[in-house]
Amino acid sequence: MSETEIKVPNIGDFKDVEVIEVLVSEGQSIKKNDGLITIESDKSSVEIPSNLDGKIKNLKIKVGDKVSEGDLILSLESDLEVKKEEVEEKPEIEKELKNIEVIKPKIQEKTFSKNNISDISSASPKARKFARELGVDINLVAGSQKDGRVVEDDIKKFVSSNSKNNLVVKDSKPDKIINEFEHSDFGEIEIKDIPRVKKLSSKYLTNSWTTIPHVTNHDEADITEMESFRSSLTNMYTGEKIKITPLAFIIKALVASLKKFPSFNSSIDEIETGKMTFKKYYHIGIAVDTPNGLMVPKIRNVNNKKISLISKELKEVSELCRNLKIDKKELFGGSMTITSLGGIGGSFFTPIINYPEVAILGVGRSEKKQIFINGRFQTRTMLPISLSYDHRIIDGAEAARFNNDLKENLGKNFAYKLAV
Repeated sequence: MSETEIKVPNIGDFKDVEVIEVLVSEGQSIKKNDGLITIESDKSSVEIPSNLDGKIKNLKIKVGDKVSEGDLILSLESDLEVKKEEVEEKPEIEKELKNIEVIKPKIQEKTFSKNNISDISSASPKARKFARELGVDINLVAGSQKDGRVVEDDIKKFVSSNSKNNLVVKDSKPDKIINEFEHSDFGEIEIKDIPRVKKLSSKYLTNSWTTIPHVTNHDEADITEMESFRSSLTNMYTGEKIKITPLAFIIKALVASLKKFPSFNSSIDEIETGKMTFKKYYHIGIAVDTPNGLMVPKIRNVNNKKISLISKELKEVSELCRNLKIDKKELFGGSMTITSLGGIGGSFFTPIINYPEVAILGVGRSEKKQIFINGRFQTRTMLPISLSYDHRIIDGAEAARFNNDLKENLGKNFAYKLAV
């Protein structure tokens, strides 16, 4: 019998990553790929598995420790001959730590009610898997660990308590429709893994879509004067043209409407039934398309910023997102989100609300059209806008009035020009 040291594998540039859960104990027999510890960076949490079968002799790590590549996790007694490739580092650990869970940032936040009800982010991957296998809604389980973190024992106690009180545990496995034929029965196919970011995004999108009753109001805003003004901007000293993205103007116009319609800058308190949170700040989320997936950073306090500064910050946060250098906190705490497809193409669509916000503005590509005004047709630049809103808080009439006000702010009124 040989003794082997199991160390923290290659986790890239990450150092002093916190151990948030120890999944094994001394004397325990484990199998290859069994989870040993869970570590958490500022962007994601991931389990580090064992590469060997064996019995744990000495455990060298506890919850709260900070670890880096090469740190000793435990020593393992094994009957198998240890080969180099069996203890080689796993490069995918680095990738998982770098992944930012995007779309619906609220779900990532560690928020707890007075009853210590925890959310998805406060449980390890192993605990979440265990809850799914038992058909337990992990959002209902009170965590006993640091910061309300949920472990397997908490789930077991929850199931036991519900059984005694004759409560029904949520069935997380609805009936599935089974295809009678395989795809390959009809021709050549190729099987690929779903990208990890898409897998993460899907549950957040599903949560928003199933939690919020969406309604979308489609309209067009006349931005002829806005575009004329934007294209005329020049540096008064050099005479060079000043380039400001149209999105900066849209953000400024949106904030003016949010001030007039405060319900759009609110959130529903799901725990305290019947209560709303009205936000006194104006932090606008911007959906950024990156190679790693969709991310929604916030432009803070836009009500106090000039359009030129907003345009500058838009470029900065977009670059940080594309390089995965954005601070996780910047993905939280928004008033309302704008998602723009104007640079790609298309007109109207149905954007999904960025929970826990109550509305989102979708922007399409502007187009010159013949519009009948004052008895004659005129060529105008029209911007497609799609406003999705939470029908529990906002009714159709209020949404229509909001859109009308936004169109006015983007149109001839264009008072935002004073804030360049």
